Amino acid sequence: MVSIVRYMTQQERINFLLTNRVPRYYLTRAMGWYSRIENRWLTRFSILIWKVFADDLDLSEAKTTEYKSLRECFIRELKAGARKIDNSEAIVTSPCDAIVGANGKIDGTTVYQAKGFPYELSDLIPNKELQEKYRDGSYVTLRLKSSMYHRFHAPINCKVEQLTYVSGDTWNVNPVALKRIEKLYCKNERAIVELHTGDEDSSILMVPVAAILVASMKFHCIEDVLDLKYKGPNRLLCNAHYEKGDEMGYFQHGSTIILFTTKDYQLHQDVSKGHRIYMGQALFTETEITLPRI
Repeated sequence: MVSIVRYMTQQERINFLLTNRVPRYYLTRAMGWYSRIENRWLTRFSILIWKVFADDLDLSEAKTTEYKSLRECFIRELKAGARKIDNSEAIVTSPCDAIVGANGKIDGTTVYQAKGFPYELSDLIPNKELQEKYRDGSYVTLRLKSSMYHRFHAPINCKVEQLTYVSGDTWNVNPVALKRIEKLYCKNERAIVELHTGDEDSSILMVPVAAILVASMKFHCIEDVLDLKYKGPNRLLCNAHYEKGDEMGYFQHGSTIILFTTKDYQLHQDVSKGHRIYMGQALFTETEITLPRI
């Protein structure tokens, strides 16, 4: 038993060193360049290699399985009807395919990226009004593996008026790194997007976080691509309306989305850490309010 634990610990150390103690910025830029090379033979070879390291890569749901570049495969669309959207009014759905990470109630303004690794909303979100708005709400961390569908969708009927871009590092966001780097999400490149539901006191905050090899986020409501080459402005105005399930944008390779809710929502009973969730499935539900007897 002791030897197994030592082996697992050693594997984690190797994983951490290979994916973090490297020139993350230049490796990410290089991957961005490589993924855009349009050569069908090179792309097919790259996908074959990718499948060796990601045995859960499944292209059977994709709209097409022929790609001119690796990037096209990363940001592939799905066949119509591949994901079922839970349209119940009281349900907030998952915006993406993901593995559920840390989740629960926000302790005042304290959130956990992993056991024993807290961070403050103020470290992640620069806006003081938003920090207070989501005090004592709920949160869930959604990790998109490289093999997964990389597009993200509106989890609720909403309006988006602006995005806030925060430039940063590109640490890996896998569980190994989350247990070693404090406030990791607060160090990485990210965007803050508030989804207005029509009720001033009830809303959802979406924070897509970039990572090594993936520091590129595209939102359809703005013209710019948010990546390591982006130089500002940090506050980007828009006027976008989404129905639940509408596509909002995509990552280039896979990363993490953290969702925060006000007190009006709680995590759905079927969602738990380590659970694989698909875009459109129930993620949060409205908090039940018990009315006083008359």
